[in-house]
Amino acid sequence: MKMRKIPLRTCVVSHEALPKGELLRIVRTPEKEVKVDLTGKLNGRGAYIKKDIAVLEQAIKTKILEKKLECKIDDIVYEEIKKYIEK
Repeated sequence: MKMRKIPLRTCVVSHEALPKGELLRIVRTPEKEVKVDLTGKLNGRGAYIKKDIAVLEQAIKTKILEKKLECKIDDIVYEEIKKYIEK
């Protein structure tokens, strides 16, 4: 049986290359909405962050997600991301 290749993605905060399952994809849709993409298939500009509260706090402090997604991110979106990380 052939081994399946596990896709790696890089966290925009910690710059670690991790399997997609350990990361959370944040997407800016063409309608300029910022959403958490659990399927990994939403259309738009995406950025991955590690599922870790410390990494999320670092992202908020440095505004790295706003830079990568090229838009302003509301606190409501950060709270939603925090909920998904804590699950």
